[in-house]
Amino acid sequence: MRVTFNGCVFDSETRQILRDGRAASLSPKAFALLEILIERRPKAVSKEEIRERLWPAIFVSSANLANLVVELRSALGDDARKQKIVATIQRFGYAFRAEAREVAPRTPAASAAFASRLIWGPREIALDPGENLIGRDREAVVWIDDESVSRRHARIVIDDSGAIIEDLGSKNGTFVKGRKINGRVRLDDKVPIRIGPASVIFRIFKRTGSTASTVGDRAR
Repeated sequence: MRVTFNGCVFDSETRQILRDGRAASLSPKAFALLEILIERRPKAVSKEEIRERLWPAIFVSSANLANLVVELRSALGDDARKQKIVATIQRFGYAFRAEAREVAPRTPAASAAFASRLIWGPREIALDPGENLIGRDREAVVWIDDESVSRRHARIVIDDSGAIIEDLGSKNGTFVKGRKINGRVRLDDKVPIRIGPASVIFRIFKRTGSTASTVGDRAR
C-alpha cells in the first residue's frame, strides 16, 4: 500500500514515510499505528484494538499509546489542536482524517540493483529500503546494548539513489570516517561508522543472479 496525503507519502512495502520528499523519522510502533489508521480510514479505531495489535498479550499503560500519537503527529507535521491527520476520538480511540489517495507502488528496478549491509565483526546486517534504526531500542535493526548509545541513536535511510546516515540527536554522537557528523551524510562503499562501542563498515553490493536472493541476516 502506497498512500499520499498532506505532503506525505506512506509506503507499507518499504516501511518508509516521506514528508516533503524527505524520509521522516518514525519508530516501528508509530509506523505500525499509522498503518492501522490508514487501513481503517475513515473509520475510528478503538484504543483496545490498537493495543491488541501493537502489544499483543502484553499489558501497557495508556501513556504508551498516547506517546506514539504525539510522535506520529510530530513526524507528519500534524497539530494536536487542529488534528488534520490523526484525530482523537474522545473516550474511544483514533482515526485517520487526512484526505488520502493511493498511488502506484514504486518500481523496484532501481533499488534492486544493489544490496546494502553493515559488517560488524563476523556479522553481516542487511539493511532494508527505507529507515534502518540504530540504537538501544529493541526494535532497532542494529541493536547496541550499551549505556553510551541512545535508544534512537542514528538511522540509515536506503532509497533508489543510495544510502544516507543521520544522527538522531544522540548524547554521544555518530562518527563516520572518524569524524562526528552533523546532519545527514551520504554513505559510500566501505565507509567506517562508529556508534558507542560498535565499529561497523557500510557495504554496497551489486545484485546478481546469485546475490539477489541472498542477503545477510539481521543481527539482534
